[in-house]
Amino acid sequence: MKQRIGFLALAIVSVFTFSPISVAAETRPNIILFVTDDLSPDMGCYGNDAVKTPNLDALASDGVRFTNAFCTTASCSASRSVILTGLHNHKNGHYGHEHAYHHFTSFAKTKSLPVRLNAAGYRTGRIGKYHVAPESVYHFDEVLTGNSRNAVEMANRVQSFVKPDEKPFFLYFCTSDPHRGGSRPDLPLNPNAFGNKPNGYPGVDEVLYSPDDVIVPPYLPDTPICRAELAQYYQSVSRIDQGMGRLAEVLKQAGVWENTIVIFTSDHGIAFPGGKTTQYEPGLSIPMLVRDPRMPERGTVNSAMISLVDMTPTILDMAGVKAPKKEFHGRSFLPILGEQDPTDWDVVYGSHTFHEIQMYYPMRTVRQRQYKLIWNIAHPLPYPFASDLWAAPTWQAQYDQGPDTMYGKRTVGRYIQRPEFELFDLQADPHETNNLADDPEYADRLAKMQAELKQFQEKTGDPWIMKWDYE
Repeated sequence: MKQRIGFLALAIVSVFTFSPISVAAETRPNIILFVTDDLSPDMGCYGNDAVKTPNLDALASDGVRFTNAFCTTASCSASRSVILTGLHNHKNGHYGHEHAYHHFTSFAKTKSLPVRLNAAGYRTGRIGKYHVAPESVYHFDEVLTGNSRNAVEMANRVQSFVKPDEKPFFLYFCTSDPHRGGSRPDLPLNPNAFGNKPNGYPGVDEVLYSPDDVIVPPYLPDTPICRAELAQYYQSVSRIDQGMGRLAEVLKQAGVWENTIVIFTSDHGIAFPGGKTTQYEPGLSIPMLVRDPRMPERGTVNSAMISLVDMTPTILDMAGVKAPKKEFHGRSFLPILGEQDPTDWDVVYGSHTFHEIQMYYPMRTVRQRQYKLIWNIAHPLPYPFASDLWAAPTWQAQYDQGPDTMYGKRTVGRYIQRPEFELFDLQADPHETNNLADDPEYADRLAKMQAELKQFQEKTGDPWIMKWDYE
């Protein structure tokens, strides 16, 4: 009888998220989730020395930097729903944008991270970009106000919230930088402003960049207007960095820095065609920095393949909150946080359906270490553009020259009209230009990855799995 009880207890424990780091109720950590808007890993700590990010580089040196972090969908609202539920958006119902006529929302029975943390005794607060619905599902105790284009001001506005309290806090800190926004007619070529203003923002020491000094990534065209837009993007990134620096100061002044976990990431990659809204690497790849003061080792570089669907189970694990594993599509990466090359973290999945309401283009993706498969379910349709990306001067300059014009490593025509399957060897072809899906030598590889994709869809309750059998 005693043996049966012991076995039963072990079985119960095994179905909950679990970490080797013990979390006593009276010493539970505060947790800050800092989410930027459309940021690729463009920081000094990720190898882009052209961008000045000393505060984020310091965070990486004092924590863990993940080199293989990904979103599941490169769409703002949908990605944030994944962050806050641990479920792919095809399961939580938030298929696209929340605001205005787009009107996508999660199912009412969805249980979110802030609600779970509140039930476990955490104070929950948010500031900045929200972009999910309904509020009853994504409820926070406190809604703090501040200009989401000024992370320094946001940091100042959270001072009262982060003061020591009998309850630990969870703060969801979300900038609107470096999302596209505004224009700069005062500058040559009138690039998008990426939120920048000629006179800057209060409390921010704006860092200005010359178009000559930016690094043009291979997926973008090296043109004068692209360089001008990247210079604006860099300036917006540096403003985020100053906000991170000020937030660290606020936490130290409040005496909570050494009991506060800080997670820094983005909803998805850069807001240029070729990045945002796609399932290509520049859309899916994101920064991920984690500073957990309980970790003995600092400055760790972790190669685990993690994604934003892992965020909710990880934060619950950090908080010592037990939750059934079956309620999430992701898993906690806290147990491997201090490792460099953990095993069994070698694949992530992507699920994108909408961005704006007119942008129906479902894609499902398996991304392994070497190979990647994208299923463009609505492939007969031309690839749809987000309104801000269609209007992007960098894109329009190439589009106006015709379908055979190069846009980065692809032609304009190839970017717009895509095949049903795209199979890439990322080691030999990191810029995803050589589609192997129709190559007979890769027929077995294609079949295996298609089967894995179907298995992922079945496991996560994806309604679009039916598209294998009709249409």
